[in-house]
Amino acid sequence: MAKPIVNQYSPDNVSPPGETLQETLYTIGMPQAELARRMGKTPKNINEIIKGKAPICPATALELERVLSISAGFWGNRERDYREALARRKEQERLQSHVAWLETIPVSAMAKKGWIPSCRDKVQKLQEVLNFFGVVDPQQWEDLWNTGAQAAFRKSPAFRSKPGAVAAWLRKGELDAQQLRCREYDESRFRRALKAIRSLTADPAEKFCPEIVRRCADAGVAVVFVPQLPGTSASGATRWLNPRKALIQLSLRYKTDDQLWFTFFHEAGHILLHGKRDVFLDELKRQKGDKEEEANNLAGEFLIPPR
Repeated sequence: MAKPIVNQYSPDNVSPPGETLQETLYTIGMPQAELARRMGKTPKNINEIIKGKAPICPATALELERVLSISAGFWGNRERDYREALARRKEQERLQSHVAWLETIPVSAMAKKGWIPSCRDKVQKLQEVLNFFGVVDPQQWEDLWNTGAQAAFRKSPAFRSKPGAVAAWLRKGELDAQQLRCREYDESRFRRALKAIRSLTADPAEKFCPEIVRRCADAGVAVVFVPQLPGTSASGATRWLNPRKALIQLSLRYKTDDQLWFTFFHEAGHILLHGKRDVFLDELKRQKGDKEEEANNLAGEFLIPPR
């Protein structure tokens, strides 16, 4: 579940730490020129700090501590908070020009499922979506799904139908898989796990789902069940998160038990038969191709052995 939004105070006007320095000097009755003399700086430098034109660096913070008996940590924190506030204000202005991109992402459905916090402000909503995808702005999202490691998913008709929705579904599977502790992938152990899982096909879902997850994790394969978003038709996806950990992602939409089991073993076939750089996004209606046919055959052999 997404974390609830905590109310945060974001002031419109952020004062530089130099204002605090100026107030301190006024309180103790010390002119700027006197502070400059005691610190070995020019009056111009002190004036630039007070006006926020020059930062309070760690060395300056130590000097202020020695002269004014106010800790260097206080001045360092004041400077850091000020610079962060300026950066956030600049980011708000930059993101404002990207809010239209949200129309390509099923934000309401994601919030309803608890994948992201629900919020009304468009810029904040955009920030939550970017946080979910782990990118800094929509351009980075486009680069990732057009030319990055995720670009292979675009070959699938399931992705081309609604790329924003399918990308969100895939990302949720990736996030869930990151939370699963898995042993390093071992093909022999995975094949043994599949044979043991085959015996679970007559059990109810509440029993076989956690057992699938446990047995596959022991073989280095993360299995996650992610409900679909509206407008998507993917039944499963397979990819490698790293050379030691594979991911099988399954949706449960419009599925009977036999369809679920065939999809699971089909995705397992991709892991056993195909390369670690391959990614597969499968629809309820099976795609054609040599690798898809190979995965289909392996799934059939596991479910109904030739003998």
